[in-house]
Amino acid sequence: MLLVQPTLEWLEPQVVDGVVERSFRTTRSGRRVPGVLWLPPPAAVPAPLVPVGHGGSGHKRSARVIDHARWFAVQAGCAVVTIDGPYHGERVPTPMPAEQYQARMAEAGIDVVLNRMADDWKATLDAVTTCIHVDPGRLAYLGMSMGARFGLPLTADLNERFRAVVLGKFGLQQCETMQPGLVAPNRIAADATRITAPLLFHIQHDDELFPQAGRRKLFDLIGSPRKRLVTEPGPHASTPPTAITGWRTFIAEHMTDDK
Repeated sequence: MLLVQPTLEWLEPQVVDGVVERSFRTTRSGRRVPGVLWLPPPAAVPAPLVPVGHGGSGHKRSARVIDHARWFAVQAGCAVVTIDGPYHGERVPTPMPAEQYQARMAEAGIDVVLNRMADDWKATLDAVTTCIHVDPGRLAYLGMSMGARFGLPLTADLNERFRAVVLGKFGLQQCETMQPGLVAPNRIAADATRITAPLLFHIQHDDELFPQAGRRKLFDLIGSPRKRLVTEPGPHASTPPTAITGWRTFIAEHMTDDK
């Protein structure tokens, strides 16, 4: 059988403080997947790779994503890759409000959307690890809220490849104002039980989008024998700087250990 290697369409790179930033497009089942790759300053060994999932109403160049990417590149010597989520960023002509993109996901079917996004991530990782000097054996995922929603099936499917996973601000239940077609507790639970990589799970105590019981239940279901729960005060969108430092440090430490 002839194997088709994944391909990337690269755009012009930018270099800021030694960090190389390259936008790209890859394809999966006819879907164009837009993304960005950040590379640390040149090193003698392949860099670990951190896929970062953005939150709802964000995109691949959201300020938080860029901040993560530059920190990992400069402070931890890691490459970072991200892609636009469904109905976000360059996947749509103009930005959609939450109620609109949530309705589109529900119309397509949440299981379908979860599977497509997992496939898009897999195509991206295959392409990047084939074409770029990164270490496919040292992966870690970081994603909050919608980034956690789509990170669960990805890290479950590629479980053995991940050294660390950081998720949070998500749960088995959701508030009444969110699109009811996004509710998928059985699917979320099934993916969670398949994750065995070391994991940090972040909760905002006063999260108004995902009820406390559903968040704690999701953490309990995660199959990792090494998992840590971190709870911070404040609503969904609030994140103390110390918590962000904790996410990054957790990943950096697991990228350098000997397993």
